[in-house]
Amino acid sequence: MNEVAFLSGLLGVGVALVLIRLSSIERRLDRTARLDAKVDALLKASGVEFDPFRDVPADVREALERGETILAIKRFRQATGVGLKEAKDFVDEVRRRRLWHSGLAEKLAESST
Repeated sequence: MNEVAFLSGLLGVGVALVLIRLSSIERRLDRTARLDAKVDALLKASGVEFDPFRDVPADVREALERGETILAIKRFRQATGVGLKEAKDFVDEVRRRRLWHSGLAEKLAESST
């Protein structure tokens, strides 16, 4: 009985540590996204053209615009020859940038009115 209680406590502590670490990583990703948006705003204000999606193949971009994430991953793999994980990570990053930039555009439009 004591072994079960000990293992349960140990498992609880382990889960708590993992959750704390994940929270820390999430905060860092959010901060990085905010910094990206600020840099993009500075570039725009200074008149520098920057396309955050220039490294995205056209057929991958089209699939993402239609909401077909799996097709986008497949097309990226075909275009580049990378593995499934690398393609998924790339597509997830493109989706994150796309969402962030659309949100930034909305905020800029609201602040200008």
